[in-house]
Amino acid sequence: MSERDDTRARPSLGAAAGRGTLLGAMFLMATSAVGPGFITQTTEFTARLGAVFAFAILVSIAVDIAVQLNIWRVVGVSGERAQDLANRVVPGAGYLLAVLIVVGGLVFNIGNIGGTALGLDALAGLDVRIGGTVSAAIAIGIFLVRRAGVAIDRIIVVLGAAMIALTCYVAVVSRPPVGEAMRQAVLPEALGSDVFFATVTIIGGTVGGYITYAGAHRLIDSGTKGPENVGTITRASVTGVLLTGVMRVLLFLAVLGVVTGGTAVLDTANPPAAAFQSAAGEVGMRLFGVIMWTAGISSVIGASYTSISFVTSFSERLQRHRGWLVAGFITVSAVVYALVQQTPTTLLIFAGALNGLILPVGLGVMLWVAAFRGRDLLGGYRYPRWLLALGVLAWLLTVVISYRALSEIPALWQ
Repeated sequence: MSERDDTRARPSLGAAAGRGTLLGAMFLMATSAVGPGFITQTTEFTARLGAVFAFAILVSIAVDIAVQLNIWRVVGVSGERAQDLANRVVPGAGYLLAVLIVVGGLVFNIGNIGGTALGLDALAGLDVRIGGTVSAAIAIGIFLVRRAGVAIDRIIVVLGAAMIALTCYVAVVSRPPVGEAMRQAVLPEALGSDVFFATVTIIGGTVGGYITYAGAHRLIDSGTKGPENVGTITRASVTGVLLTGVMRVLLFLAVLGVVTGGTAVLDTANPPAAAFQSAAGEVGMRLFGVIMWTAGISSVIGASYTSISFVTSFSERLQRHRGWLVAGFITVSAVVYALVQQTPTTLLIFAGALNGLILPVGLGVMLWVAAFRGRDLLGGYRYPRWLLALGVLAWLLTVVISYRALSEIPALWQ
């Protein structure tokens, strides 16, 4: 059956619940990527590279789409979570992947809670430990309400839209050189090692670790799976990456406008806050607080939901207590954040390095399923060869990301 036939044959998703689930899956992936580390990363690279960072963003979006298309296609068509597919390819591989995802998600979640704390500090001057505890309690409450899946879909969409709208306002106020940024995106003046490093770093931060599986697992949990839904799965995967790209571009333009205006945002302890304050004064500082808290809480939700989705399929008992497992995951993250001596920035960098290690493992398994196990694991679905080729090229780049992640980890704790 062709992709066009699959698209035509899929069940109608015109109902409000269906649309809500699709939007939730797309925004879950996007907001999982757009966390505190994403904001800090984008700010620092923009301040360091200027308009040429637009080229790194454009390349990263293209690679992200190739990764997402393949992982979402394999997971969605098979109707099985990534860890279950991995176990069927190599017995025990799924357990290894689950451990990597959960450990990476836990470390990232600690940093995400730190990001919510920084956001409430900028917004209302709230002590960071109190702010982190309050934010963790809100996230736990979301997962424990009745029909948590529907609540997550709606809340994530609202949070994602709010981040985009507020960042767009700051991007307009800062008056960035849009024409120069567009030119550098396609004809960069300099392509040194710093641009390459920025590119592989933001790729790992966008589709590394648990992030790339967040929306895919949400879709199959809602019942949107199988060859008949391949068109819907494809659109959702690409749209999720594009939403992340929109946020990255808006944040880049907001900071670029500040940098070209002569403000050295890297000279402060909190570069993103300094950029927003320079662009819009005291209002900008408060907006930064809202954006950082929104990014943090949505990433806490995404990291927790996806990390636990990697263990619940191993036992029916675990599946029945999924909400409490998520609550426990967030609680542990909050307690460690309150006790740990490392700064949120260091934790986020360490988690990003772990995610860089996980990416080629999971993507490699998905590509193996696509190439050699389509008959039994994909229900006879004929996987497009062009898509498989794109996936292999993306996988080779993830190996480079993994190598860089390995070289970064020892230096983080010196």
